[in-house]
Amino acid sequence: MTDVPARAWVATRKGLFLLAGEPGSAERIVRGPWLAGYEVYHAAVDPGRPASALALVNHPVWGAHVFRVDASDPAEAVLLPGPDPTGDGTAPEMLWHVAAPVLTGGAWHLGAAPAALFRTHDPAGGWTRIAALERHPTRSAWHPAKGGLALHSIQVDPAAPDRLYVAVSAGGCYRSDDGGARWAPINHGVRAAYLADPAAEAGHNPHALRLHPVRPERLYRQDHSGVYRSDDHGERWTEITGDLPSDFGYALALDPVNPDRAWVVPERDSHMRCVCDARLRVFETRDAGATWTPRTGGLPQSNAYVSVLRDALCAGRAGLHLGTSTGQVFASVDGSTWRPVPALLPPVLAVVDADPAGERAG
Repeated sequence: MTDVPARAWVATRKGLFLLAGEPGSAERIVRGPWLAGYEVYHAAVDPGRPASALALVNHPVWGAHVFRVDASDPAEAVLLPGPDPTGDGTAPEMLWHVAAPVLTGGAWHLGAAPAALFRTHDPAGGWTRIAALERHPTRSAWHPAKGGLALHSIQVDPAAPDRLYVAVSAGGCYRSDDGGARWAPINHGVRAAYLADPAAEAGHNPHALRLHPVRPERLYRQDHSGVYRSDDHGERWTEITGDLPSDFGYALALDPVNPDRAWVVPERDSHMRCVCDARLRVFETRDAGATWTPRTGGLPQSNAYVSVLRDALCAGRAGLHLGTSTGQVFASVDGSTWRPVPALLPPVLAVVDADPAGERAG
């Protein structure tokens, strides 16, 4: 982590908030909300306009929308064109994930439910559906998970921007090497005890997928059953659940500089869906998953019946941020000790580092 100001967008069920802090400090002030009253599922900073971000909104009456917000003005929220209809001609039911360009002039990508992927070079000009993924021969093995049939965790290789990765819950992880024209399932080595064939090519339920920007052939994934690492672009996966207290969880974050360092938040099981032993613990590895160490300083260690969702843990050059399903937010300079943010926010759906260089540090 480097000596830069700390800022993070916090997407919640009732709006988008911004955390701000000084370099080397875990103290944060809270600004906002933007889009007050809207369910904001995810956001991404615009590398070309670092003071602004794209926010994905889902509303039970008004539907799914994309907004641009400006960090200097909580009242600023510009409605942008939404994605084109999905394969069956209907508008997306929900928007799940937005990935900013990894290179200047590159493409934005957006994931939706029912599982669909969209792209644009100009969010103000609309989005185009990448239909080849939905037409993959393994599509028949996809099935809705608890949150529906969602496409999330879009990852773009900064060294080869035509190489894309997506996760579908429940369908599995897929890779394209040609900008989305063709796709291959990448689930070899991932166990799925909930399927008739635990080693099936598709039908898996990945909860989070992350690519490391410094070593882009390395990926990590938190699945419904276990944590895994790949060192060959997802061709083969090695389970690294190891001594974690559970193989179930959602949150996964990577150190932006060190590809051997990552954090997860194990949860009790798919039924209870809260942290193990009612203790909020962030487990860290510094050896690519060979061992895990709980980091608990400043986190509640009793009666913590909370969950941390797939995008609610993030790491950037200025530190880490974590948000819970009951609205608590914690910040850390180094991931070892945590400080509560002085606010009780709505349930947190995502926390996004607001320093785009931090997420792409080399």
